[in-house]
Amino acid sequence: MSARAAVRLATGRRVGAHVTVLPSLGLGPVLRDAVQAQRFEDTPDGLTGAPVEAFPNLDLALVVFPGSGAAPRWGNVLFSREHPSGHVARIPPDAGAVEDVLFLRDERDASGTSWLWQPGARWEGHLFTPLAGRGPERFVAPYPASLLKLMVAVGVGLAVDAGRARWPDDAVEAMIAVSSNEATDEMVALLHRVDGIGPLHAAFARFGLVTLRLEGTTPAGGWRNPDGSGVGMIHMTAWDTVRLLWLLDADAPAPPWAPNVAPLLRPPTRDRLRAVLGRQQLDEVLSSGSLRALPGWVDGIPARARYAHKTGTTENYASDAGIVHDEGRDGPLHYIVAVLTNLGERYAPHPDAATTWKLPALGAALHALAAAAR
Repeated sequence: MSARAAVRLATGRRVGAHVTVLPSLGLGPVLRDAVQAQRFEDTPDGLTGAPVEAFPNLDLALVVFPGSGAAPRWGNVLFSREHPSGHVARIPPDAGAVEDVLFLRDERDASGTSWLWQPGARWEGHLFTPLAGRGPERFVAPYPASLLKLMVAVGVGLAVDAGRARWPDDAVEAMIAVSSNEATDEMVALLHRVDGIGPLHAAFARFGLVTLRLEGTTPAGGWRNPDGSGVGMIHMTAWDTVRLLWLLDADAPAPPWAPNVAPLLRPPTRDRLRAVLGRQQLDEVLSSGSLRALPGWVDGIPARARYAHKTGTTENYASDAGIVHDEGRDGPLHYIVAVLTNLGERYAPHPDAATTWKLPALGAALHALAAAAR
């Protein structure tokens, strides 16, 4: 399906060079429509061979920067077995924290299994541990998988700016561009050596990014489940991840929710990290260029676009977040997107794929929606 067709399907309206298809009250409703159009409830589960038993947990956020002095537009929508039709999060006019969702921690059992996403898992009556936010709605935040490495890189940048470390070019490059776990071990150990975890969380708190947590890591560089970290300890949500990337995007306007707060990173450090994100080699979630040779390939965010991003995939999880620039017939396009899901490799149609083709199809639809919003 083309991106243009995806917009028609998601909105029920004609898309043309000079037609506005998006509502004036924010992008949340059309993001919900775009997700619904992909019919994630029909996704085959590789563990059972049947469609998923319950609607997957999917957290999606988008910010579009129209340019020419126009105000940014944004939205955040959350889907789960408790919200199969999607919940449009309430976001304040200054792009502050989500106001109407209590985010809950992901979990693993005593064997280290992410039990919430297993066939037959029962959530009824289970007492989840709160992560952040307040109700009345609730949402279990899926483990971000290797998207967490974005937080690690920011922590390293903060240590560099504080004079406690030098920018480790090779390790950060490997951690972000090819998602090296060994380089991540090294960078987490570095954060512990320079006492960088506390300042990282303090920086997140200063900017109101209360769902970004890098907990349970060890001085030896441990960040996985066997280390006492990983699932249930490390968390991100789409809206706070989008806002984190906003702080790393030199082309974006000043963050309206923190007008009097010093920048997260100094410009040279910010630009180094942004450049590494731009050299990402794993286009396999919202973008799909790495998978072009696979049978049934589905295009995502177009390859022509400059997509500075980080992905994360495991058996149970798939995530992607980044900054997009594109040149179109109607002028430059600039937006930030983040998605976190429990749709990992077990939902992939091919052993070399990272997730269901429905996620790159969603990426193509979001690209078209962002262009329409501009």
